[in-house]
Amino acid sequence: MNWSDEEIITTIYRLLNVKGFGVAQTNKLLWSFYKKINSSSQFESAISDALQTEDAESFKTSYKLFRHDPYVCYVSVLDENKYPNRLRDTLRQNTPTILSCIGNLELLHKKSVGFSGSRKVSDKGLWITRDCASQLSEKDICIISGYASGVDLEAHKTALEHGGSTIIVLPEGISSFHIRNELKSVWDWNRILVISEFKPEDRWLAARAMRRNQTIIGLSDAMLVIEAGETGGSLDAGMRTINYGKSLFVPLYGEFPKSALGNNELLRMGANKLMRRRDNHTNIDMVLECINGDDRKQQTLPF
Repeated sequence: MNWSDEEIITTIYRLLNVKGFGVAQTNKLLWSFYKKINSSSQFESAISDALQTEDAESFKTSYKLFRHDPYVCYVSVLDENKYPNRLRDTLRQNTPTILSCIGNLELLHKKSVGFSGSRKVSDKGLWITRDCASQLSEKDICIISGYASGVDLEAHKTALEHGGSTIIVLPEGISSFHIRNELKSVWDWNRILVISEFKPEDRWLAARAMRRNQTIIGLSDAMLVIEAGETGGSLDAGMRTINYGKSLFVPLYGEFPKSALGNNELLRMGANKLMRRRDNHTNIDMVLECINGDDRKQQTLPF
């Protein structure tokens, strides 16, 4: 069975459109029987049989799969060959049921580090972002982030400038995607993957941006929160990283800028201190250790 073909994907979207069937409920139902399925028609029948009468009627409603961009492809959570294991293992029943993708799918399975941070990041925060992204890219570690100004775009751009790879995780449907002007000069589809966990036609919502953050965490081997405010998405991303049991790294500033007042809270909760080496570059040894088992140690200082 090809669990990511158009007929299967369309059927899953029809289920997701049934009232009350969010990601967790849909995953639970599909995981309960999919290994017994041998055809798309049998798959559709199994879903219909499992639903209550009213839900089964709603499930019959057709769904037109987005095909405006011929390069968009879809990966379902049932596709054990394409779907990233670390995402499914981290988020479990809340893992996205479908990923809409444009670009190099192989990046889903590379060693990777996620970046999060303020849109209004300080100059020092931008420098740390560039320094970390460049060092990690030179180690062939994929960069993962959102698509906002500030830390997100700086991480993607730096990775591409240094010959690395990057994954852009959207807070909206894939139909809204466009290449940002800041990235056009370095864009290379062989080293980029754009993904969305939302229905292609879904528009930006604050709740979707927050949910997207947990997908970045799930895809990453470790997370860097460069600057977190006292409230907001980056602070939430850091807290979720700790709650999921993943390694979180946060810069320790000599004097915290206003855009990084949440860093202290994350450090208090158990985040690893990201510090500078004596040559003034960021010490990413502990990050590499988390990913590769690299045990090198260097003396470090606050930023």
